[in-house]
Amino acid sequence: MSMQNANESNLESKGLRFAHHRTALVLAALVPLALTGCSSSAKPVGSAMDKETLVVGYDNTFVPMGFTEAGKPVGFDVELAREFARRNGKKVEFKNIDWSLKEAELDSGKIDLIWNGYSSTPERLKKVGASKPYLKNSQIILVRKDSDVKAKSDLAGKKVGTQAASTGEEALSKDSAFLSSLEGGKANTYSTYDQAMRDLQVGRISAVVGDSVLLNYYAKLKGSENFRVLPQTLGEEEYVIAFRKDDKKTKSALDKFVDEISADGTLAKTSQRWFG
Repeated sequence: MSMQNANESNLESKGLRFAHHRTALVLAALVPLALTGCSSSAKPVGSAMDKETLVVGYDNTFVPMGFTEAGKPVGFDVELAREFARRNGKKVEFKNIDWSLKEAELDSGKIDLIWNGYSSTPERLKKVGASKPYLKNSQIILVRKDSDVKAKSDLAGKKVGTQAASTGEEALSKDSAFLSSLEGGKANTYSTYDQAMRDLQVGRISAVVGDSVLLNYYAKLKGSENFRVLPQTLGEEEYVIAFRKDDKKTKSALDKFVDEISADGTLAKTSQRWFG
């Protein structure tokens, strides 16, 4: 081999070693980033009560439980959540969420509590932990006052609305005979009850199925004389506060709070303010 060829071969060898060295450095730098990316999607560890600020997930149109007024969260459940935070030395933040993704938001750690007219059902309790019940509720059917609908059976062939992933939708799905009698054999689902109520007002649908506290309050705001509640309900329920499964510390704190506000009159006073 000539001297020139030997030099060139030497240079190529050094270049190859440098390239390999540089690649190794780049890979080494990327590994922590990859691990960081993995950890950001990991499920939260520990109790929500170990945090300084509790993030409460809610649907900000769910009157009177939790909604936005003048840009601020207000409502029955909002007041209770603030009082819970105060008594436990915590700050509280309210985060508007897609109600159909509420359990996923909780499980991922984006929120710490679902506190917004959240009904306890066997299906939901498979996914979340829950406090003691603090309020009774029922699924009612609301129609316009001028409607010819007098009973549930009169809705056969008509459009009925409810919120997607709500207990109203669950109640409808369980009453298969009623559901199959509706137009298209299904309910019209909406992102919020507010949207369903607007369609009821203008006659796009004939009825709305939903929480009694919500629909009665909404009807009062829009003029009770414009609506009627049908005599049949689609089931009785109880409201609870949801948290991540197996978080015993949060369950203990919430159950204690429910007992305290029931005994000291806070629950009754808050109910009087919002429900009369």
